[in-house]
Amino acid sequence: MSTISVAEARRTLPDILNRAAYSHERTVISRHDEPIAAVISMDELRLLDALIERYEDESDVADSRAALLEAREDRVAWGDIKSEFGL
Repeated sequence: MSTISVAEARRTLPDILNRAAYSHERTVISRHDEPIAAVISMDELRLLDALIERYEDESDVADSRAALLEAREDRVAWGDIKSEFGL
């Protein structure tokens, strides 16, 4: 993975895009020595999107399981409710 300045990226954009598309080379673009963006191939972007979606799905499942466990802990027996209201 190479790092180049914004000025160099402007001069060499076609080459950067070709290397990303055909060689799967990643290029980080920096401004004032701080990374601000990256150029990656579409294949890598699709993979990244899929990994993010999978992580979010797994996180949602974990949150759901935790909520169900919490709900079970707060459960009150039907007989206790009837007794409390004199039914």
